[in-house]
Amino acid sequence: MKPTAILFDLDGTLLPMDQDVFTKSYFRLLAAKMAPYGYEPKSLVDGVWSGTAAMVKNDGSRTNEEAFWECFGARMGARVQEHRHLFDEFYRADFQQARAFCGLNPLARESVALAKDLGLRVALATNPLFPSFATESRIRWAGLEPEDFETFTSYENCRTCKPNPDYYRELLDRLNLRAQECVMVGNDADEDMVAETLGMDVFLLTDCLINRGNREIVWPHGDFNALMDYLRARAA
Repeated sequence: MKPTAILFDLDGTLLPMDQDVFTKSYFRLLAAKMAPYGYEPKSLVDGVWSGTAAMVKNDGSRTNEEAFWECFGARMGARVQEHRHLFDEFYRADFQQARAFCGLNPLARESVALAKDLGLRVALATNPLFPSFATESRIRWAGLEPEDFETFTSYENCRTCKPNPDYYRELLDRLNLRAQECVMVGNDADEDMVAETLGMDVFLLTDCLINRGNREIVWPHGDFNALMDYLRARAA
């Protein structure tokens, strides 16, 4: 079956990065922002990780945003709710410095443009752990615009996370598509390739490959040039 839509991951896929370097740098920026307000850096980072775990374990009964703030607030105390505007300020200003820890590959934009030229719908299937504003920023760091995608996932509009297959079901429902109509493109052998279990075709982008379990790479894979060749072949 010819695909109808392409789902692109963002971090490490359209936006080149070393995930560990980016995360540590992002946390340093957040800790610096919040330290003047009495947040001890290690406690703050541990709290964010706890909130992230709550999102990953989300069973769909609430949004990821609700899951995060419920867990984070319970860990950090009531003052967190009073300081939510500071976290919003962080993503609009300080977070932008994290761009320095990401790369830029013009072939990412070219791949998105090719998919559209081939008549395919294009959506951004990034793990919904960030607020929409932070996701929009990271899209722009990749040389793209939020409007380049039919939709993108964020912690406000999702109730599950990768690698839960329900994340992909949630996105498919939003797009009114069947799994068999889609190709998922990502760099993570676990979080992105799990889409295959729903009947979705997948392509593993290897530029910033994440393969925690050293799994055998049995899926179509390669760099952006290989991806574009794959898309042309599938659309022919």
